[in-house]
Amino acid sequence: MNDIEMSHLRRCVELATEAVDAGDQPFGSILVSRDGEVLFEDRNRTGGGDPTRHPEFAIARWAAEHLSPEERRQAVVYTSGEHCAMCAAAHGLVGMGRIVYATSTIQLNEWLREFGKPSLGIVPLRITDVVPDAVVTGPVPAFADEVRTLHARAGN
Repeated sequence: MNDIEMSHLRRCVELATEAVDAGDQPFGSILVSRDGEVLFEDRNRTGGGDPTRHPEFAIARWAAEHLSPEERRQAVVYTSGEHCAMCAAAHGLVGMGRIVYATSTIQLNEWLREFGKPSLGIVPLRITDVVPDAVVTGPVPAFADEVRTLHARAGN
């Protein structure tokens, strides 16, 4: 992880904080081109009642509409939390490139248990369980405490 990648993950955690402040779950993601340009960013928007409004899913849809297959393969998705199965599938179906995540599905499930909160209601698959050839980097320990605190605040 270099300083640029850390700054991209920092932005994802900022977006996750915005999500919690808005009453949504703590997830934020950005899409970065091969040349380092931030192409798209979003935060979780599930508080309005649509449980599919994940930022990683929004990135996959945006990329499918705006980028060529080659541009999608060369782009990198940075995200505060590892993709759920739905988002990983969308990522794989549109042919996205590398994924860098701050915290993992395993960490999230441990935190939910610690907080006495219910599970997410879906099988907690890793990205590579859904997209075996996905190139992933994470988790990044520097963000664990901050993201854990966001999940505690969110009230999953």
